[in-house]
Amino acid sequence: MSSAATGRVAGKVAVITGAASGIGRASAERLAAEGARVVLADVDDGAGKELAERLGGSFCHTDVTDPEQVSALFDHAQQTWGSVDIAFNNAGISPPEDDSILDTDLEAWKRVQEVNLTSVYLCCKAALPYMIEQGRGSIINTASFVAVMGAATSQISYSASKGGVLSMSRELGVQFARQGVRVNALCPGPVNTPLLRDLFAADPERAERRLVHVPMGRFGEPEEMANAVLFLASDEASFITASTFLVDGGISAAYVTPL
Repeated sequence: MSSAATGRVAGKVAVITGAASGIGRASAERLAAEGARVVLADVDDGAGKELAERLGGSFCHTDVTDPEQVSALFDHAQQTWGSVDIAFNNAGISPPEDDSILDTDLEAWKRVQEVNLTSVYLCCKAALPYMIEQGRGSIINTASFVAVMGAATSQISYSASKGGVLSMSRELGVQFARQGVRVNALCPGPVNTPLLRDLFAADPERAERRLVHVPMGRFGEPEEMANAVLFLASDEASFITASTFLVDGGISAAYVTPL
């Protein structure tokens, strides 16, 4: 695949969680097209293995809330391909039972925190030693525009988890900057993924209520997020760390949107 592209991440090894669908899948395809060796992690074995085979990478079944499985994932990347240059910590969930704080029970809260926030902690903890030893690396953590904005259509644990990802990414970016490791938070706006479609399928009014706030008047596409991941992963972003990297169609800057 890389022969038709410009090789912006040629020779780099990228570990991607939540790689079987949505933003993770699009990013895996984009990074592979630009020359990266991709290590794909997901709980969807069928889609994950198929994608890894097509991209010439490898697949690891990984429950991102399990420290041993996360450690094994990054160990596999290093042992198989020789380095860990890019970690795109992207796995996340947004279940319907995560709603207003008045309706969300503690179990639903904890589950979303585990998958969306604790997993990023575990992935960063596992990736950093390899990157520090190499003296180089780019960690990209998927936060969200909801980490910088409030919504009356709340998913309380999701919003809180993404705020945590944003804050943790900023801290790690500052802490490890002089050891050659960059850490940035990708903050997508509403993106046309299975996660979003499932969320809005039963409630078109809810989707419309959100869409009106996006200046561009549409949801983003996974490929548009993948382009941002590629940039942050590449040496073109060599002076960018600890950033809140918003790719949100302008939603976080909007007071009134065009008619």
